[in-house]
Amino acid sequence: MARNKLSETRIRTLNKPGVYSDGDGLFLRIRRAITDDITVAIPGSKQWIFIFKRQGNRTEIGLGGYGHGTAPVSLALAREKAEAIRQRLARGEELHSRKTFLDIMNDVLDVKQASFRNEKHKSQWAMTLMTYAAPLHKKSIADVTRDDVHEVLKPIWTKIPETADRTRQRIAAVIDHAKARGLYVGDNPADWRGGLKELLPARGKLTRGHHAAVGYKDLPAVIARLRVASAVSARAVEFVALTAARSGEVRGATWAEVDFDAALWIIPSVRMKAARPHEVPLSDRAIAILKAQQEQSTGPLVFEGGREGRPISDTAMTKVLRAAGGGDATLHGLRSSFRDWVGDETSYPRDVAEAALAHVLRDKTEAAYRRGSALAKRREMMNQWADYLNTK
Repeated sequence: MARNKLSETRIRTLNKPGVYSDGDGLFLRIRRAITDDITVAIPGSKQWIFIFKRQGNRTEIGLGGYGHGTAPVSLALAREKAEAIRQRLARGEELHSRKTFLDIMNDVLDVKQASFRNEKHKSQWAMTLMTYAAPLHKKSIADVTRDDVHEVLKPIWTKIPETADRTRQRIAAVIDHAKARGLYVGDNPADWRGGLKELLPARGKLTRGHHAAVGYKDLPAVIARLRVASAVSARAVEFVALTAARSGEVRGATWAEVDFDAALWIIPSVRMKAARPHEVPLSDRAIAILKAQQEQSTGPLVFEGGREGRPISDTAMTKVLRAAGGGDATLHGLRSSFRDWVGDETSYPRDVAEAALAHVLRDKTEAAYRRGSALAKRREMMNQWADYLNTK
């Protein structure tokens, strides 16, 4: 049977409901639209399907929707998915035995349970996926679409936004795990920038657990007001924002940790939550803050408090942040602002963002890989973040 019968140009012009063959089992189905419970013959959704027969039994596999919106599967990607199915059929594999979302989810949870030290974190991962992602459990992992993820998130997105977004991130982790094992082809349907941002309300001012955060879209204005202030606390808060570091790490920073030539801040393991050294690439603005502090420094601390030899206080930093328009935001919430900016406005991989936050990575091998390879990507990301914060 001939292949590649369809073209992007032809697909865009098709509007009559029906099933159109691309060849060798790949079809585009155009459905009728439903309006006010009345079926009307106007262009409806376009969905890719793969159809094959084995021992007289007809099987239909959904490959996602064509175009933009809920599941943007291009013609090229649909052909890629179809070819993957053909290869499996040629090897005599039983497609009905394909892994389900629940199968992969349980594998991911096993990895997480082994790597997380925090018992609460372990239980939260399991709870969100078991409870809120339940509609996905029986679906073949290869068939999960953006529309499926949207339907899971829609009921909870505005009611419990923080939990909903964590659920989205954890669904994305399951899909990424499947992709790494060759069980999922195409873009991750749970990625925010992959299309969900067009389907769900944007998050404004957020909370991360008990840490209130400034919405990242509001943060440049806050940073602009901080720069007008001359207090050391204002410089320390801006440095927290620029580096996405924990406030305690910034308050305890010493000149011995700063490598100006390499534009790196190297925090020793004894000062890190994960008990591992952490390298922070420094933007030009972060370097400028350090050099200004160095000019008036009287001791080993970068950000000295009112009393010589003492670091700036957490209270002073929180006060100046809120005075600059941060509302009830906390210093820790600045890390949330950064993380949401990365997820919403950039295409950097999740693991690169997590590495910037010094979060514990999945296993020792990956952690070693990231320490060796992600620094250049993180430097690029932190420079873009600094540029973004300087837009007001």
